Amino acid sequence: MHWWMIVLIVVAVVTVILVLLYRFGNKLQERQLSQKQQMIEAAQPATMLIIDKKVLPMKDAGLPKVVMDQAPKRYHKAKLPIVKAKIGSQIMNMICDDAIFDSIPTKGEVKAMISGIYILSVKSVRGKKSTTDEEADKKKKGFRNKVRARQAEYQRQLNDQILAKKQNKEKGLDKTMTKEEAKKAREKAKKITDGLNK
Repeated sequence: MHWWMIVLIVVAVVTVILVLLYRFGNKLQERQLSQKQQMIEAAQPATMLIIDKKVLPMKDAGLPKVVMDQAPKRYHKAKLPIVKAKIGSQIMNMICDDAIFDSIPTKGEVKAMISGIYILSVKSVRGKKSTTDEEADKKKKGFRNKVRARQAEYQRQLNDQILAKKQNKEKGLDKTMTKEEAKKAREKAKKITDGLNK
């Protein structure tokens, strides 16, 4: 067998693997988007006092037994951002969105949107950032922290897109419109109504 035949076979195998990974990644991304939209639709506002926050393995997080039973075994060792919060008279361990984990103060009161035991967003914060949080912000220079910060930024962008689609849907605007197109449509509608009122 000639060397160029071996190279062609390797290139063909790598191409097939890349195509399969691309399709698999797209399916996972669509599934994540649909789950995120369902969570946002089911979200409810809540006021909570944050007692503590840590990044812990799922098995050590103290989550309800139902959650642990439903989670696949391979995720039990995965680290999650966990927030210990007091909601009303009940103290709960909740999973936090990685994009907002750093902005949640410890020993502070927040108004948040929650879906089950998942904190989706924080609307307002009472209390200052603790000094440990400020020190942690200064120390964020390692590769792992940079990757986590970039992932959090992408997650914020995804959340903004989902919220924009939800708002457009509620206002009756086209689902496929971007923020700029939606803004132009609102300005155009305002000009038309202003013209009719004159």
